[in-house]
Amino acid sequence: MDGVSFTLGARRRLGVVGESGSGKSIAAMSILRLLEAPGRIERGEILFRGRDLRALGDREFLALRGRDLCLVFQDPMSALNPVYRVGRQVGEQILAHRKLSKAALRSEVVELFRQVGIPDPDRRFDEYPHNLSGGMRQRVVIAMAMANKPDLLILDEPTTALDVTIQAQILDVIRGLTDTTVMLITHDFGVVREICDEVVVMYAGQVMEQGPMEEVTARPRHPYTRALLASMPGLAERGKPLFAIPGTVPSPFDLPPGCRFAPRCSHASERCSRRPPLFAAGSGHLSACWLQETSTDE
Repeated sequence: MDGVSFTLGARRRLGVVGESGSGKSIAAMSILRLLEAPGRIERGEILFRGRDLRALGDREFLALRGRDLCLVFQDPMSALNPVYRVGRQVGEQILAHRKLSKAALRSEVVELFRQVGIPDPDRRFDEYPHNLSGGMRQRVVIAMAMANKPDLLILDEPTTALDVTIQAQILDVIRGLTDTTVMLITHDFGVVREICDEVVVMYAGQVMEQGPMEEVTARPRHPYTRALLASMPGLAERGKPLFAIPGTVPSPFDLPPGCRFAPRCSHASERCSRRPPLFAAGSGHLSACWLQETSTDE
């Protein structure tokens, strides 16, 4: 990532959008200090409740992760241990931070299962991951993340590989987390528009556009944001075929100079050889495009 910066207020929902390879998951892993070598954070701050997470010692940070900061991974099957019952796995998350009796622990996990929409939760407590559908496993992972009532919940592509009906049910679960701040990572602008208050559009490790969700989706200012919206069924302009963005996201080892989207952009010009700053495009709305510098659109 390069110069990525955004703010997420309490009990707000932020969508981080972009194609695969845009740096969305790296942003989440950086917050939770889960980057694997050779990845590292070279500079900057990650402020949580006014404290820089980068400055915390390992023990102090581990007390926060899993309790106040939680991540729902993209693939629930790989996030769950196949040889342990799902109720036990969620219970271990609770016991890592609190002491409960066996009966109280089971009762709390069953209630979590009920809250995330798992039918017959008492029976599901004793099931193994392979006994559950993909949607059910995703609910278990969300229940695990919510076990200690975190202040910040990060969800990495929580609806990937689920059919449309199950996707809608998972989004209803996320929408119901009204007391939790949510950061949702996805390639699907439709999901962001449905449940998020704000959006950050990333490409090749940089922020291309950010702002209030309604403002960005109604008045996108960056060509990349416009292209993403034009490629999504239900968001593209009526009567027009879906748009396919030419080319691919560049390798982090071979990044173009200046605007990283320029090689794929139909509006690219000579000045795109210089990296554009984030220009103001409205109230809280920013766009990293030279077109915005001369825009007269209100």
